[in-house]
Amino acid sequence: MIASVTTLALVALLTVVLPQPAGAYPPDLPSKAVTQSELDALTVRAENSSTPYDRDLFPHWITIDGCTTRETVLRRDGDGVEVGSDCYPTAGSWYSEFDGETRTAPADLHIDHVVALSEAWDSGASEWTTDRRQDFANDLTGPQLIAVTAEVNISKSDHDPAEWVPPLASKRCAYAKMWIHTKSRWDLSVDTAEKTALQPLLDACSY
Repeated sequence: MIASVTTLALVALLTVVLPQPAGAYPPDLPSKAVTQSELDALTVRAENSSTPYDRDLFPHWITIDGCTTRETVLRRDGDGVEVGSDCYPTAGSWYSEFDGETRTAPADLHIDHVVALSEAWDSGASEWTTDRRQDFANDLTGPQLIAVTAEVNISKSDHDPAEWVPPLASKRCAYAKMWIHTKSRWDLSVDTAEKTALQPLLDACSY
């Protein structure tokens, strides 16, 4: 009996139940008016870089306070998430905002860089230091990282809004805001087709 009680106590110590904050979908997006101002202020130029893109130039996922950025986003974006002593989720469910699917296995989820790393590279990040690219690839402050199904993330790939939008039409306004706000925060440029595609997505926003 003593051994059983000790075992149960150890399991309790190694499992943390984390409350899910309301509205996991990246919060604090700017208003339509503010996002429009951000879009208008973005530099418009053709995508290019002096050197080829290499994903390794954007170090991720880094570990902060014992958890990787991926684990932190899974914790943030899930419902009823439980994690083990290594910070990896052991239980929970995740609603994928892009396609409306729900998953209960962390392995079925990808952490999407809303503005893909290769897109950032061709929009100005090729001129950044490695430290700045690392900060961008692990950006937990803005709406740049979101947990979605592996299928929808593969479908999105490194496309910009001229080439891909979320299958759920109801999420396209927020997606446009996320994209514009990220490019504005990181002083990245847009090309003509990208800006042209973003405008009607933003126009469709109600606020």
